[in-house]
Amino acid sequence: MDKHFKFTNAVIGLPLFFVLFLWFVYWLEIRFDFDFIVNGIYPRTFSGLQGVIFSPFIHSNLNHLYNNSIPLLVLLAALQFFYSKQSIQVVGYGILFSGILTWMIGRDSYHIGASGLIYVLFAFIFFKGIMTKYYRLVALSLAVITMYGGMIWYVFPKVDDKISWEGHLAGFITGFVLALLYQTPEFKKVPKYEWEMSDYNPAEDKFMQRFDENGNFVNPPVIDPEEEIKSYYSSNLDVNYDIVTNKKNESKPES
Repeated sequence: MDKHFKFTNAVIGLPLFFVLFLWFVYWLEIRFDFDFIVNGIYPRTFSGLQGVIFSPFIHSNLNHLYNNSIPLLVLLAALQFFYSKQSIQVVGYGILFSGILTWMIGRDSYHIGASGLIYVLFAFIFFKGIMTKYYRLVALSLAVITMYGGMIWYVFPKVDDKISWEGHLAGFITGFVLALLYQTPEFKKVPKYEWEMSDYNPAEDKFMQRFDENGNFVNPPVIDPEEEIKSYYSSNLDVNYDIVTNKKNESKPES
């Protein structure tokens, strides 16, 4: 396994805990007949600011919750495994800033659901992988765009009036910005030149042989072609030959 990536319990624990908490909140709403929708984001109102924190945990119905649960499990697991150092910050700041941006640009309606966070994770994983140019992370980016690339259409208005395209757009922008802000120097491959190797010998370097002991550039010595051929084909190895008689070809006496 790549030395940069290490499987831990958090790879399973983080997404599982997060999604189970969403289902617990939904169970509370049904069991005790709560209406958590009013705790969502209501743009440009003071009371609507509470939704910046609460809205990702509120869902309108079972289908809404289910559709968000699967992508969250996959993307949170990928985030924790490949970007373990940044995972908590990406989730925390992703919820905060995507919520604030939704509050600023959203329609006059309650905006709820974890889809904004899904777009944060999608954008962060895709753009960060491309930016690092690290082959495994680039492959992850391509996998994510293959699986969830169709989501990009839902950041535009008029595609589906029932969804919060503003929340999707806010999450996408937030994920892109976080990908720019969070540096991952551990994935940068530092070039190592031949003379930096431990077994480097300047005497065997063809380039270094063009300089004398004073550092002056000199032409290489002229080698007689015949001597070069002799030295190429000459060998100090002794070769011994054993002659074995082929008994099959010996004449046999007639009976």
